[in-house]
Amino acid sequence: LLLGLEVIPRKPVEYRGIQLSEMDLDAVLARKPQLALVDELAHTNAPGCRHPKRWQDIEELLKAGIDIYTTLNIQHLESFRDVVAQTTGVLVRETVPDRVLDEAAEIEVVDLPPDELLLRLHEGKVYIPEQAARAMENFFEPGNLIALREITLRRAANRVDEQMREY
Repeated sequence: LLLGLEVIPRKPVEYRGIQLSEMDLDAVLARKPQLALVDELAHTNAPGCRHPKRWQDIEELLKAGIDIYTTLNIQHLESFRDVVAQTTGVLVRETVPDRVLDEAAEIEVVDLPPDELLLRLHEGKVYIPEQAARAMENFFEPGNLIALREITLRRAANRVDEQMREY
């Protein structure tokens, strides 16, 4: 149990002689929880998994009647790929089709000021230290974080506008 929640063990997957671990989709489906927490919507699964992308795993879970809470950083939304590359100088390869976000029953923006996020990265609360250092050097710098924050808030505001028009 993690924070009082059941954790379904990850499935070992061998790829090019390296042992990886992925979400065990079949175990989640067999357990059939009412709600599953699945991190990193944009994750690319290891070769040999049923679906190439985590968002496809989540679609299968939803079709099985399992509600999902997941996470997505704005730079992984397909429609923002070019804007993010132009703004940050980094071409994000792992993307999620916009329709996946559009079909979500609810979205919740988790917003941190850039300085606070950089502190959390530095303290190892977001990535392991090696990944955090690389991320801070190549992508997560204050200017980029401010731009990503603006993109996120505008996308959320557009969603609220759509909901208001529908109402």
